[in-house]
Amino acid sequence: MTITHGYAQVNGVRLHYTESGAGDNLVILLHGFPEFWYSWRHQLTALGETYHVVAPDMRGYNLSDKPARVEDYRIEILVEDVVGLIKHFGATSAALIAHDWGAGVAWAVAQKYPELISKLAIMQVPPAAVWRTNMSVHQLLRSWYMFFFQLPRIPEWAIGRKNLAAIDQTFLENVGRKGTFSNDDVAKYKEALRQPGALTAAVNYYRANVARLLSRPATTTQQDAGAEATRTDGRIRVPTLFIFGEQDFAILPATIRGWEKQIDAPHRELRIADSGHWVQNEAADEVNAALLEFLK
Repeated sequence: MTITHGYAQVNGVRLHYTESGAGDNLVILLHGFPEFWYSWRHQLTALGETYHVVAPDMRGYNLSDKPARVEDYRIEILVEDVVGLIKHFGATSAALIAHDWGAGVAWAVAQKYPELISKLAIMQVPPAAVWRTNMSVHQLLRSWYMFFFQLPRIPEWAIGRKNLAAIDQTFLENVGRKGTFSNDDVAKYKEALRQPGALTAAVNYYRANVARLLSRPATTTQQDAGAEATRTDGRIRVPTLFIFGEQDFAILPATIRGWEKQIDAPHRELRIADSGHWVQNEAADEVNAALLEFLK
């Protein structure tokens, strides 16, 4: 399956994307931190046999534009990037598949624009309301880095030191299935983060959103996403698949408990006991099989 590259001008930024497949059924893959389109390489080839699959570099990452202001990375702005991508490809709707920060964005897109999302597949990150409800001391300790990332400049220094050694640890050690990522894979992630402004932009996702998301009432998870969220009590009204690798170094299984209560639509769950946070890479075969079955 051939993967091609392109650019889309949406919502005031130029986004780089990769795509595979063709046809009327658009599937958009949204990556998280500290990744880029490459984190979906296994899904681009597997899903591209049946669907038109697009994996962008989210704003701030790799070859996409990197606005300088922290506020340019707020969830509600990232939501409009996704809406712009759907329109760029001439589609009236799309299936969204998302992981990590991409998942946070995808929940918000489905909440504000359910008519644009045919199906929603989320990996690892529960809706913000569930995250707040289940917050515990143990989870706060796991999430220490989210608060460290609020500091100016120091996080960039810490990640960048010793030839981005933190990225080696992230992909070679913080996995449930050892050997998932090769040294060549890690080199690609490092190359993407070395793009001018990329490391600061990646950390700005945390600076722009963490305090706001943790402080919002559960019934208005995405208050800034518009009146629709308030009118519909914030629940997701899109068919949803939730995939969770239970060896996640950042998110405890207890923290996702009750995620389905936020869904007012058909939904299902896949737990993968020996996979960690990078589930679409660590358990690519299981994830791809589940996605293909869900998207049918």
